Amino acid sequence: MPVEFLGIAGTNPASEVTPRTGAALDLEYTAKLARAHEDNGWDRILFAYHSGAPDPSQVAAFVAGRTERINLVVAHRPNVAYPTLTAKTFATLDHLSGGRFEVHVITGGSTADQAAEGDFLAKDDRYGRTREFIQILKQAWTSDERFDFAGKHYQFEQFVADIKPLQQPRPRISFGGSSAAAYAVGAAEADIFALWGEPLAGTAEQLATIDAEAAKAGRARPTIQIAFRPILAPTEELAWEKAETVLGRIKAAQAGGAQVKGRFRDPRKTPENAGSQRLLKAVEAGDRHDRALWTAPTGLTGGGGNSTALVGTPETVAAALLDYYDLGVRIFSARGYDIYDDAVDFGRYVIPLVREEVARREQTTQEELAS
Repeated sequence: MPVEFLGIAGTNPASEVTPRTGAALDLEYTAKLARAHEDNGWDRILFAYHSGAPDPSQVAAFVAGRTERINLVVAHRPNVAYPTLTAKTFATLDHLSGGRFEVHVITGGSTADQAAEGDFLAKDDRYGRTREFIQILKQAWTSDERFDFAGKHYQFEQFVADIKPLQQPRPRISFGGSSAAAYAVGAAEADIFALWGEPLAGTAEQLATIDAEAAKAGRARPTIQIAFRPILAPTEELAWEKAETVLGRIKAAQAGGAQVKGRFRDPRKTPENAGSQRLLKAVEAGDRHDRALWTAPTGLTGGGGNSTALVGTPETVAAALLDYYDLGVRIFSARGYDIYDDAVDFGRYVIPLVREEVARREQTTQEELAS
């Protein structure tokens, strides 16, 4: 299977190292960043979700009109819209984008951010709702007959969507999580299972769990996606100097209050979600792991989401990604700290190296099978 690359569809230049100075939605920057990904070899970009952020589906519709090729992955929380409405909304977006839409279903790892939009379900109940939500979405996108649904969280009768997605049979559905409930739901229902970047041993452990849950559901493993923060430079020495600079910039931004006031998790609080807890265990084991994995930013941000970095030359970072490819990862999510510049550099200097090596390996495999 070919390798894919997922970037971030930011709506402003802010990150952990760059406090926001303008509005939450800078349309010129949003379009510019999306085109930078499209022009530099990326396959997909993610429109992230946060309770107070610009609506990702509408931003994706805007970007669809300013790009031609790249797939638009819209993050969505089941609590914010009924699944029948969501199915129609996203089928419409698939048409508007020319069949370039995908959805990333977010169960919700922060009780506070869920509560900000009126969601007070307990965590495991949220995963149960997510399972039902995905099941309904699939059926609404593919059924030409009216159908009923009687679950714990959703009940309706005789629904049929007049608009179906342009993609057939339907767009891909991705999902992430690292708790027992998450493994069970994602392995059974998702097309893509998204993980945060752990050391190789931890990733292998997670894949084994996903495989076991998929087998219980009578299906093969979903496509695996993993996320990192790339820090690139022409030499190893310069890359690690740049990494230390990034760490200093995170500290400066936190000192100025950007981390607490913005959308990033407060590092002073223990994270609720299992994924962040796993990342913090990797931090406890040391700053550096495997070929190029660096966990210092993870410790500084309190295990905040996609926070583990791959540091080195493009060749080193490409080789590190291929180590994960060897485990079975097929989609790489990468988001730099200087979002626009890093998207260009990663696309120009890392993506071609990984694609070339994957193509070489696939060709070798085909030749061996044919001999």
